[in-house]
Amino acid sequence: MPNFLEHIFARLESAANRPVLAELRSPSPVSVTGGELLDEVRRARAWLRKSGLRPGDRCALVGANSILWVALDLALMAEGVVVVPLYSRQAPAELAAMVLDAQPRFLFCADAALGKSIAAAWPAGAMAPTARVTFQEVFLGQIMLGQAPAQGDIPNRPIPLADSALVTIIYTSGTSGEAKGVCLNLANVSFMLGCTTGRLDQLMHQPPATASDRVFHYLPFNFAASWLLLLSCLSRESTLTLSTDLNKLADEIRAAEPHYFLNVPTLLERVRRGVEDALGKRGALVRALFSRAREAWQRRADNQPRFLDSFFLALAGKLIFSKIRQRFGPHLRALICGSAPLAPETQYFFLMLGIPVLQAYGLTETTGICTLDDPTRPPLPGFVGVSIPGIQMKIGENQELLVRGPHIFPGYWRRPEETAQVLRSDWFHTGDQAEFGPDGHLRIIGRVKNLLVLNSGHKIAPEPIEEKLQLLIPGAQQVVVVGNGRGYLCALITGPVGDSSVQAALDALNPELPHYRQLHHFTVLAEPFTPEAGLLTANGKLRREAINSRFANQINAMYDRRQI
Repeated sequence: MPNFLEHIFARLESAANRPVLAELRSPSPVSVTGGELLDEVRRARAWLRKSGLRPGDRCALVGANSILWVALDLALMAEGVVVVPLYSRQAPAELAAMVLDAQPRFLFCADAALGKSIAAAWPAGAMAPTARVTFQEVFLGQIMLGQAPAQGDIPNRPIPLADSALVTIIYTSGTSGEAKGVCLNLANVSFMLGCTTGRLDQLMHQPPATASDRVFHYLPFNFAASWLLLLSCLSRESTLTLSTDLNKLADEIRAAEPHYFLNVPTLLERVRRGVEDALGKRGALVRALFSRAREAWQRRADNQPRFLDSFFLALAGKLIFSKIRQRFGPHLRALICGSAPLAPETQYFFLMLGIPVLQAYGLTETTGICTLDDPTRPPLPGFVGVSIPGIQMKIGENQELLVRGPHIFPGYWRRPEETAQVLRSDWFHTGDQAEFGPDGHLRIIGRVKNLLVLNSGHKIAPEPIEEKLQLLIPGAQQVVVVGNGRGYLCALITGPVGDSSVQAALDALNPELPHYRQLHHFTVLAEPFTPEAGLLTANGKLRREAINSRFANQINAMYDRRQI
């Protein structure tokens, strides 16, 4: 049975004359066939061999999604090199910390400026930064190491690797705020791609059948689920079209005309709000029709239909819903959503439009996925799908979800104690609170620990931000960062402080933080939290659930404001 790399290389050979990857560039897209992609992979492998890299060495890869990113990723894995993908929009100091932790032989950067920014943030007294190489130096032959091997000497297949061989280290945030490297091996990824491609087969084999998948992609490849979609597309007869400008996302989606694409809840919720706002500005007849149709659809979903409901749904479907669907192109089968649970009202909204949203749930430590919605069955809003075949899940203490199976990572990079904390008796402790619903559907109901997960999928430890902000606000007694399941962060501040001093602190702190860790709004509470009020433990630690519950109205009010 071939492993995932062997299968991908074989598929690319069979697609020698068929486009497999495209970038949406102006004035026209740039694409490569399977054969052309293999040519680029061989070019990179020749460079890697001349550089002296050996199987098991580590190399970091940082840059926006591109054909060259994919080619270099495949080349590194084909040579047995462990890939450390990094988020190009991460703060340079955080990227430098990850590079320092991973100790890669090379840092491959999409451009020289990105590499320089990481080097400039290198911690004082630490070892010298790793060697930096741009993509152009690899693919355009600007080789400082002498003559590379001829590309003809490089086979169109990866070197043999054991199932236990590491293929990637993906960094993910922990409760301390310090990122941990999640190690994934060949067996982890091979197993998971069997699951993802199986689900995509189910989706695409429904009539009308199609010879090749059209897939759009905008999420960074350094995220586990995003990378898995890339590998799934390379494992199938697909053309994956890459976004190159998030500011033109709506136009790019229409140009790609996808059958499906991966999303985070942020985008889908933004689409829903945008449609509702736009319809709210239309004439009274359109507004009334949309309102009647929404009420009719909800009654139908609740099995409580009324007379004329079918009429209003049919009329809205022709005059309103069909025009909204056109924004996604003529081929759309489904939207796929992961990284964080999708709000039920948003999933209901897309179902009303005739667009199923298939949810997936998982962590980097579970090779990205534990559950996937079955495309042959209607999705259940509020739930994140059913477990993938071949794994086990159960509910442990404090309603924590425990998982085991061939997709569980072997451990954190150079962190045996933290590995032992989450891998116990063959079960991985996810840190997520969950419950099972009808037919094994899983619902995520909270976090066991304090880690905040935005609806963009970014995971954020609140404590470091709280500590920095409290230092910047004279008189502040407590600071609580909130935002779990939301689109951005806000803060509650207690003590005799004025709004102007808090805003000044935010103005000083936010520029130091990556965009997803910045604080957008705040509320000052005159009375500090106390143990007597049930808001602090006996030793003064925050009781976050109690605070979120007690001040739910104030928190909701911050999210009802316009985002800055």
